[in-house]
Amino acid sequence: MRWRDRYGLRRLRGPKVAKFDREATDADIEALIAFAKSRRGVEFYVEPETFATDTTAVAVADDGEWTRRRVGAPAVIRKVAHNLGLPVYDVNLTGYPARMRAYKRPETGDGS
Repeated sequence: MRWRDRYGLRRLRGPKVAKFDREATDADIEALIAFAKSRRGVEFYVEPETFATDTTAVAVADDGEWTRRRVGAPAVIRKVAHNLGLPVYDVNLTGYPARMRAYKRPETGDGS
């Protein structure tokens, strides 16, 4: 069975892949989509590729809850955000939202 490039990961990323990191997969993109669909006021923040890490995106909800996943290229998350009707920002230009830093994860009650 041939691997399908549903989100354009291979086509939009180009030939470059970070040396020490794994590549972005459909599961990474689907996790961001699921997060965005299950929360209010989600915005995406693109983090640049580094020598050790592939391009990532952080999805931040209006209450500050967030998740980070590999996306392969900025164009991939821009396409996803466009399809969902959500904004996407370059973290180098805007920084992270204050609500992300202020977010407190709920207590789990198991001592962790």
